[in-house]
Amino acid sequence: MEKNEWRLIHLHYIIGTNRNFIKKVMNEDPEFEQLYQWDIQQWKEKLQINDKKAFSIVEQLQNKSLKQRIVRYAETYQVLTILSQNYPVSLRDIPDPPLVLYLHGNPKLLSHSPNLSVVGTRYPSKFARSIMTNILTPLFKYGILITSGMAIGIDGFAHQLALQHQSPTIAVLGSGFEHVYPKQHLSLYTQLIEQDLIISEYPPDQPPRKYHFPERNRIISGLSFGTLVIEAKEKSGTLITVDQALEQGKEVFAVPGSVLAETSSGCNQLIKDGAKLVQNSNDILEEFHLSR
Repeated sequence: MEKNEWRLIHLHYIIGTNRNFIKKVMNEDPEFEQLYQWDIQQWKEKLQINDKKAFSIVEQLQNKSLKQRIVRYAETYQVLTILSQNYPVSLRDIPDPPLVLYLHGNPKLLSHSPNLSVVGTRYPSKFARSIMTNILTPLFKYGILITSGMAIGIDGFAHQLALQHQSPTIAVLGSGFEHVYPKQHLSLYTQLIEQDLIISEYPPDQPPRKYHFPERNRIISGLSFGTLVIEAKEKSGTLITVDQALEQGKEVFAVPGSVLAETSSGCNQLIKDGAKLVQNSNDILEEFHLSR
């Protein structure tokens, strides 16, 4: 790993996920050559920040134990930065790419194609599993990788189905690897890191925060050719992923459902708004220019 990448990881760790601030630093110092030389006054002047923030940054940049922790994470997991040559092209091209990615599992899956993201409600109907089995199982024969967020409900079903069929899958977390969330999926996490891949833009010791989940959705959609919504309420976090997919110019697919089912209201509205209606796997395969 190059020196400027280590410095970016260090800055990313102490600033957390404030990408806008880090981008301002990059504008002032593209190679991070001055990062450890700036004093408090220079940080204040260059970044237009107050004394408290400038002091905190300088203090953490000089913290040796913090540097050692970052090195330990890089040895335990794989870490990619937006400066890395092997940073995934699919993410580099989205409007707000993650600056740092922590990987646990098989990193080769980041360049796997084709890739479909599957999202939906955490509280699916009793029909969800059979719908997903019917639509997704034929896709595995074509090597389509499933990306999702390892949440309970639809996300978890999608990863489990891929594992069942020994088909590749990527989980994007809203927390660091030392805080697996939800805890009910600790076993799923363990299975995924054996053959598949789990990624997060949050440092391993960072616990989940409410805002992390809508934020990580841009990575789920960004990695994929298109996003398939299985079940979603009309006002739900799932539709944030759809908004991200549309902003990124990706395809959006939706499975219709009963007008009486709350979990279908979001999907039915998406279809009214122009998402492709999906009744079977062929509705997706034809968009990948694959035939059954």
